[in-house]
Amino acid sequence: MTAPTAEESELRADLVRIMRKMAASGLNKGASGNASVRLGEDMLITPSGLAPDLMDEQSIVRVAADGTTEPGAPRPSSEWAMHWRILRQRRDIDAVVHCHSRYATILACCHRPIEPVHYMVSVTGGAEVPVAPYQIFGTPELADAVVATVDGHLACLLANHGQIALGRSLDHAFAIAEEVEEQAAVYYGAQLLGSPHVLDENQMNDIFRRFEDYGQKR
Repeated sequence: MTAPTAEESELRADLVRIMRKMAASGLNKGASGNASVRLGEDMLITPSGLAPDLMDEQSIVRVAADGTTEPGAPRPSSEWAMHWRILRQRRDIDAVVHCHSRYATILACCHRPIEPVHYMVSVTGGAEVPVAPYQIFGTPELADAVVATVDGHLACLLANHGQIALGRSLDHAFAIAEEVEEQAAVYYGAQLLGSPHVLDENQMNDIFRRFEDYGQKR
């Protein structure tokens, strides 16, 4: 294996950190979930079937622009093609995290998108969090379904599976995944209480305009 550059070493360490952070936050359990980050025209991704506390920088797999890995490298996540396709198509993002967080997965198992019962759903880039049609994990068909569904969004649910979140960095993607899980929990709870009021298109457009000038600007 070619010795990694300082940038690659830092990104490898970030992937291990984010996977451990997802486990600590409850977004993931055991060896489920995966994360990736752009490295030039290549991608770094977490390995298949390895719990976060057992990962280190050498566990991370580099996938070249043509989809190949270096000889002797660990096996990449079974969802590597999904990450690879997203990063190649979405030049506005540099990192992807996928997890099986509880409430997002409950809604995904019901094929139910997260509707805008709370305005913070807008941080995912759309007025709702859509659901990608069910396909078997680790297949090209799942990659196709997710790439099509997440287009124009920073997140989507995967039917009978979990959620995926995109970001400018691993920390940004993690923050989106956390917000998806929070919005899924709010929507789930509101449904239990009755028929929640869903914000309409005009109300959501007002929110999008408000967020354009929200927070600290440099």
